[in-house]
Amino acid sequence: MTKIKLCGLSRPCDIEAANKIKPDFVGFVFAEKSKRYVTSQTAAKLKQLLSSGILAVGVFVNETTEKIADLANNGIIDIVQLHGNEDECYIRQLKRLTDKPIIKAFRMETKNDIAFMEQCSADYILLDSGAGSGATFDWDLIQDIHRPYFLAGGLDIENAENAVRRLSPYAVDVSSGIETDGLKDKTKMAAFAAAVRKEEKI
Repeated sequence: MTKIKLCGLSRPCDIEAANKIKPDFVGFVFAEKSKRYVTSQTAAKLKQLLSSGILAVGVFVNETTEKIADLANNGIIDIVQLHGNEDECYIRQLKRLTDKPIIKAFRMETKNDIAFMEQCSADYILLDSGAGSGATFDWDLIQDIHRPYFLAGGLDIENAENAVRRLSPYAVDVSSGIETDGLKDKTKMAAFAAAVRKEEKI
């Protein structure tokens, strides 16, 4: 069954909606340049409101390993997502500091990228079209990928069901596709989850 990650949650009402929808993951964005940025203090408060069955993913862009490990080891996040230029050396260093799972995001451009991605030592990989571009990439490029992955980039209510049917990803990751005027929309959040789960019921 494809898992669901609702990313970029930043308000208590977002968490309240997520608790009702019951995705597998929610994402807190710690990249300061992002419009969805949350401070460590805000994330801690949101995590306290989050139902215990939902895992909190911290999204980082070229952050220090020490700061990430501090958030992970203090229980503010359950999983680390790296969305910058972090290399294998960086991942190894982070793994020495925390035992929390790591997701490494990759920009999917050509089929030649797949071999490199499949060798990544992170616990999971995430395939995206760009740094929060909100656009899909050519899904034909990943038809032959063997490693389980998070599918991101341009997902929304309209294409979620098709993505699950066609690709059977480990998880789907959505952010802008569940927003209205730049804020999370609880109706769109619920509709996205329903679209993903609809395919699973067939």
